Amino acid sequence: MPRQSRIDAPGALHHIIVRGIEWRKIFRDDDDRYDFIARLGGILEETATACYGSALIPNHFHLLLRTGNRTG
Repeated sequence: MPRQSRIDAPGALHHIIVRGIEWRKIFRDDDDRYDFIARLGGILEETATACYGSALIPNHFHLLLRTGNRTG
């Protein structure tokens, strides 16, 4: 069962966890991880979101993010 939506506010700190379905791998190899990091970096820059930490495990990942102060 999914959790309820988070209340977001500028500057809020979030621990994000994403897991593969039935604990299956979500990253096949280092190329997958590098692609994920590159795309994530672009999104973080566009949204002024700070990433304080990350862990990419074959079947899940963790991110520690602080939302930016941009509106609109």
